[in-house]
Amino acid sequence: MAEREIKTIPGPDPDPKKPDLRLPPGACDAHCHVFGPAAAFPYHPNRAYTPPDAPKEALKALHDHLGLERAVIVHASCHGVYMDATLDAIAWSGGAYRGTAIVEPEIGDADLRRYHEGGIRAVRFNFVRHLESVPEPAVVRRMADRAAEMGWHLVVHLDAEDIGELSPLLLGLPVPFVIDHMARVKAGDGLEQPPFRELLRLMERPNAWVKICGGERVSTEGPPFTDAVPFAQALIAAASDRVLWGTDFPHPNVRSMPNDGHLVDLFGLYTDDPATQKRILVDNPDTLYFGAA
Repeated sequence: MAEREIKTIPGPDPDPKKPDLRLPPGACDAHCHVFGPAAAFPYHPNRAYTPPDAPKEALKALHDHLGLERAVIVHASCHGVYMDATLDAIAWSGGAYRGTAIVEPEIGDADLRRYHEGGIRAVRFNFVRHLESVPEPAVVRRMADRAAEMGWHLVVHLDAEDIGELSPLLLGLPVPFVIDHMARVKAGDGLEQPPFRELLRLMERPNAWVKICGGERVSTEGPPFTDAVPFAQALIAAASDRVLWGTDFPHPNVRSMPNDGHLVDLFGLYTDDPATQKRILVDNPDTLYFGAA
């Protein structure tokens, strides 16, 4: 049998601009990744892609440059259930980082407790079909019950065309759920497209959260990705107290590699109200990630 080919993806823009937008104290990058270094933290053999190393030191340097003081490390599918890279970065941060986990369905209670003590506050499920096998609803429900016992939530990465099918599952969860990247809707399909209307309908529920990061994934026009702005604005208008933002550094599997400084300024187009900016960047991450012991 021929070996499965694993694609290699490019790294981030090496020269991020200094943002024009000044972020509030305590601002949190609520969606970013650390990759490797592979010599210390190997990538999973069943990964869909191989990234260039983007270790914790690179993430911290970027945050210092952008004006971000805290972060939520979203454990990436290229590391699979190997959690060491994420847990190491959280421990190294001195309390500035939290994280999400990818876990096996049969993970033991002791490992979940260890992850909690290590700063993990959520389990992430990836429904994007090109990245990995899609989890069974029964697996998601069982893990949601266990997450509820931990005071955790679920993070859901999905394709826009699947949101209608997945909505009943999400609405039945006993914990908050966070939808990544504005549900990866396509800006060119307009604000009235059914997947985005379904996302707004989900946001009427008090346990539904959404990340307004991934403007480069939503955009159909490409840089500077401003066609994503109306979608983020609509989500902020719907539930600004349940919206998160992040860079998505180092931007795996994007069509057009963004500049992280430009992405901070793009957030400034999503909302120019300082109180709303603070709510999204400081208060909302406190609620989900930094408030719990």
